[in-house]
Amino acid sequence: MVKLIAPLLVLGFFVVPQAAYIVAEWEQAIVTRFGQPIRTVREPGLYFKVPIAHTVTRFDKRILATDAVPGEYVTSDKKRLLVEHISRWSIADPLQFFRTMRDERGAVARLNDIVSGRLRQEIAKEDFKSIIREKRAAIMEVVAAATREAAASFGIQVVDVRIRRADLPPEVQASVFARMQAERHRIGLRYRAEGEEKAREIRATADKEREIILARAYADSQRLRGEGDAQATAVTGRAFGQDPAFYAFQRRLETYERIFANGTTIVLRPDSDLLRYLETPRPRR
Repeated sequence: MVKLIAPLLVLGFFVVPQAAYIVAEWEQAIVTRFGQPIRTVREPGLYFKVPIAHTVTRFDKRILATDAVPGEYVTSDKKRLLVEHISRWSIADPLQFFRTMRDERGAVARLNDIVSGRLRQEIAKEDFKSIIREKRAAIMEVVAAATREAAASFGIQVVDVRIRRADLPPEVQASVFARMQAERHRIGLRYRAEGEEKAREIRATADKEREIILARAYADSQRLRGEGDAQATAVTGRAFGQDPAFYAFQRRLETYERIFANGTTIVLRPDSDLLRYLETPRPRR
């Protein structure tokens, strides 16, 4: 009896680990018999199988993310666009997934093909500016719905599809940036020209107003000066009209002041009337 137990223990030591398997919380499994699926395990726990005959294939129950390699697409206005998209998906039907995809690597390749094809169709319908500005979300909703429908036949549930990055190809970016700089330069020159024209208009208006103000001021000054001279002449005439001799004497003094101010030499006849007030006054008798 002891001799029989020992071989059984040795056999159990090797067989039991191969007969038992554990499915974790984040896993689901397909059990196959010589390659043919016989059971789907969706709940976590400890399970048993027939060694050698049965094989356990595990799949992830969590939401998986797939980053696609950036691809080049053409818009409706013939612009080349480099797009990188990301897909989030999960295995909804492990049995169907096993029969069609076998493993996650095949599923990723197939899913990327579906998304890229549908994305190429939608991008070809829109122009470059619309895709960059406002149509990106709408495009991705259409692509996600189409991908979700196509992937359901593979046991895949597509959660979401989004564009991670959309850029111009490197060889196109330089020419686009050059055109943008030229456009901004042209706009800047137009603004400068408009500013200079407006400045000339303002300067011309200011010069015109200045000339008008100066002309009015000069006219007012001449009028006031004329009025003042007229009043001064009238006052002087009335004052000197009372004593003509004194007026003649003052005018002669003013003449002397102008003539002899700078040491001027004048040759006159002795009996010149100009020298009348320079003669030595005779004493009165």
